[in-house]
Amino acid sequence: MQFKRFLLATTLIAATAGNTGATGLKSLEEFVKTVKTGQADFTQVVTSPAKDGRVPRVKKSSGQFEFSRPSRFKFTYVKPFAQTIVADGQTLWLYDQDLNQVTARLQSQVLGSTPAALIASAADLKALQADFALADAPDKDGLEWVVATPTATDGQLQTVRVGLKASANGAPTLEVLEILDSFGQRSVLSFSGFQVNPALPANAFDFKPPVGADILRQ
Repeated sequence: MQFKRFLLATTLIAATAGNTGATGLKSLEEFVKTVKTGQADFTQVVTSPAKDGRVPRVKKSSGQFEFSRPSRFKFTYVKPFAQTIVADGQTLWLYDQDLNQVTARLQSQVLGSTPAALIASAADLKALQADFALADAPDKDGLEWVVATPTATDGQLQTVRVGLKASANGAPTLEVLEILDSFGQRSVLSFSGFQVNPALPANAFDFKPPVGADILRQ
């Protein structure tokens, strides 16, 4: 459920000063240009802000991620609860297995200025720059980083940092997304076993609501 909030939000942050020598933007441009399909496992750690002196709440989840640029992707959450988020090119489907509930939204209305656009939806860097101001951030933890500021200022997402691993012999791979929303909630998605341009089945992003599921169209 936390990923829904981050996926449908619409704001990010400007980069820090002093980024001389950083190459995150070049890696992001290469990633968007050359990685047309991708597949990886992911873990997600969501940390809520501390309130009234209490220890921050931490929620962990894991699953698989795949995409086919420019407009199709899927997050399949396996633990601790089964959920599926699918963009089929026209509709964004959110399926909560425990609730047996499906939410359907038009992609064109919800995906413009989101982390999904940064990593999977945009056709090229120019398309990203229509929604974001992109800037290098300093290299850290062996990764090259990009920070983006959306042109929209009324969303719930405050910052997103994209961590990419450069390769001398191939395309960069996506390693980390760090997301901070306007409520102070921090979400970190770490990707492993990233496959560059795998052959995905033609029906990989098809979604049919399960029989008996409640369907909400928004």
